[in-house]
Amino acid sequence: MSSAEELVQQIEEQTKVFSEMKSGGGGDKALIKEQALLLAGLREKLRIANGGDPNEKKGESAKPISLKTPKGTKDYGSKEMSVRSDIFNTIIKVFEKHGAVTIDTPVFELKEILTGKYGEDSKLIYDLKDQGGEECSLRYDLTVPFARHVAMNKISNIKRYQIAKVYRRDQPAMTKGRMREFYQCDYDIAGAYDPMIPDAECVKVAVDVLTRLDVGAFVVKINHRKILDAIFEVSGVPEAKVRSISSAVDKLDKLPWSDVKKEMVDDKGLSEEVADKIGEYVLLKGGEELLAKLQSMPELMASKKAQEGVADMALFFKYARVFKVLDHVSFDMSLARGLDYYTGIIYEAVLVEENVRPTEAQPTATKANEVKDGNQEIDESQVRVGSIAGGGRYDGLVGRFNTSKRAKDKDSGKGNVPCVGISFGVERIFSIILSRRQTAAIKANRTMVYVISIGDSLLEERMAIASELWDNDIATEFMYKVKPNFKRQMDNCDNEFIPWGVLIGADEVQQGVVKIKNML
Repeated sequence: MSSAEELVQQIEEQTKVFSEMKSGGGGDKALIKEQALLLAGLREKLRIANGGDPNEKKGESAKPISLKTPKGTKDYGSKEMSVRSDIFNTIIKVFEKHGAVTIDTPVFELKEILTGKYGEDSKLIYDLKDQGGEECSLRYDLTVPFARHVAMNKISNIKRYQIAKVYRRDQPAMTKGRMREFYQCDYDIAGAYDPMIPDAECVKVAVDVLTRLDVGAFVVKINHRKILDAIFEVSGVPEAKVRSISSAVDKLDKLPWSDVKKEMVDDKGLSEEVADKIGEYVLLKGGEELLAKLQSMPELMASKKAQEGVADMALFFKYARVFKVLDHVSFDMSLARGLDYYTGIIYEAVLVEENVRPTEAQPTATKANEVKDGNQEIDESQVRVGSIAGGGRYDGLVGRFNTSKRAKDKDSGKGNVPCVGISFGVERIFSIILSRRQTAAIKANRTMVYVISIGDSLLEERMAIASELWDNDIATEFMYKVKPNFKRQMDNCDNEFIPWGVLIGADEVQQGVVKIKNML
């Protein structure tokens, strides 16, 4: 017998005792009150045993449930999921065409795994309440968990993809795909290979995916962290300020140079002279010809980092030409990507309409120019979609997780696994594609055939036909009515965009045939 059943039995027995004492009259009032309290206590135990809130006060009415999703999250209806399914399938097809295998990792990680990997964005990590002696956080991306997986399982090389949800405590702009819970689709190549070959393939993957998804005209901006670090070095940026200045430079797609310079000087404590020197470099962008311009700058090319970065980029352009993706590539010196783990080439895909240097501050999800009337939500009509894919090389991340003696041998590089990858922001891609579709015209199901009866019910005949079609992997439906209305059956085909109807009546059954009708 369960505890709840035992309580029910005790309540019945106590109720009987209490009723007899009250009905007897003239009994001890103190004893009756004691029995009443005992009965009330048993009933309260039963309420809690059945799932009631133990902190709810007696007589307190239950608060109405707020029927909404948490801020920065949403439900997706059947038509939306149909579009999302097509997006995922298209991306997976490209990943697998390049030979990638898939893995899965936990939705939360030990907090120490994620700490110190995301620069200024670390404040956006969701920390979880300690539930059992381990401090954990929801994953911020799929890259750091992948690096942990490679280190933990001593993997020396793998080409993997992963499609899963990640979480960021950011200000959302739902209609532009900026959310707190969202999917990322990652493609990464781990292993020691000749320079820039996997890097160029990652950009090829990005171009293939975005072209097949038909997101519109796009450009893949590229840069190299070593070139960027060399710029900071020759400009006189103190080592301690490099990452914060890098984050400021990365805002040049949203802010004019004057605003970025002001942040560097006023907020980051950089001298105006150093900021001006940085501006001479980071405002440059173009194509392969930009390499020659960089090579003609003796002060920059005196840096070993710049020499290595420019050599890498020369190889990249060579391979990108072979892969026929040069038309989609822009060498943009302002691209920095704020994550701390990048060590080589970095890239970011944006719509062409958004790849324009702003002359004034552009609205973002965290700071729009206006708010909607009557509440503090941002005006999402002002917010840009932003990057729809991004990534780069992160050669040192796996090594951070390998604490063996070999891993600490920095000269040999043993224990580390070089990696490069690309990540697609599905929510932003989805917002672009859905905005160009008529929701009413989206086919939510995969049904190809609807079995329709003419006149008589013919339920068993319809069931038999549907079963045979299912057995032959043909998506089929029929109406769950013994005597279905003919017009309603036809309407179902129209409403659900089902292309074929199989029609049967008494004559067809007698002759052992069916009629096939194109319903579109």
